[in-house]
Amino acid sequence: MHKKRGFEIISSYQDHDIELPKRQTRLSAGYDLAAAETVVLPSYWEKLLVYFLKKIGVKALISDEKALEDAYDDQIWHATLVPTGLKAYMQEDEYLKIVNRSSGSYRHFTSLPNGIGIIDADYYGNPNNEGHIYVQLINYGIKSRTIKKGERIAQAIFTKYLLMDNDQASQDIRVGGFGSSDQENVQENGVE
Repeated sequence: MHKKRGFEIISSYQDHDIELPKRQTRLSAGYDLAAAETVVLPSYWEKLLVYFLKKIGVKALISDEKALEDAYDDQIWHATLVPTGLKAYMQEDEYLKIVNRSSGSYRHFTSLPNGIGIIDADYYGNPNNEGHIYVQLINYGIKSRTIKKGERIAQAIFTKYLLMDNDQASQDIRVGGFGSSDQENVQENGVE
């Protein structure tokens, strides 16, 4: 049978008891992605408060030394990357759209900071990370949130896309992960 589209477990997660995504109902568009590991999503507001307290020199109110150090570097503004242990294969004219689950923002105050994530067909099997899909999440709730291994964190929807007349896409090959279509993470015409 010729494979058209689907998910596979990456080699480094083969023994982590990962389940392949599935749709929850017959008419669901999205395949639910789950966390492959337990991950703590720090509260944006906690990090911001610690940042400002440190900025004005009030260290006595901050009991967590690690939070104190983390808050002063650029990590305060970064999303947390949650591993899925999965990679996705698809046709050349398709991509995998990663979107919020409705319960993520409504119940848990978490969201994809970029609105949606795009997994291109050529991300599958790339040499740097085998095409491992991570979900970027931010926690805009008041308290840190623990995402447990196996908890559903996003939906993935296979989608076709269209090309414009006289499309002149580069023939470079992707070799990186997030933001890997920039010039530092591609091989020109397949040659490093």
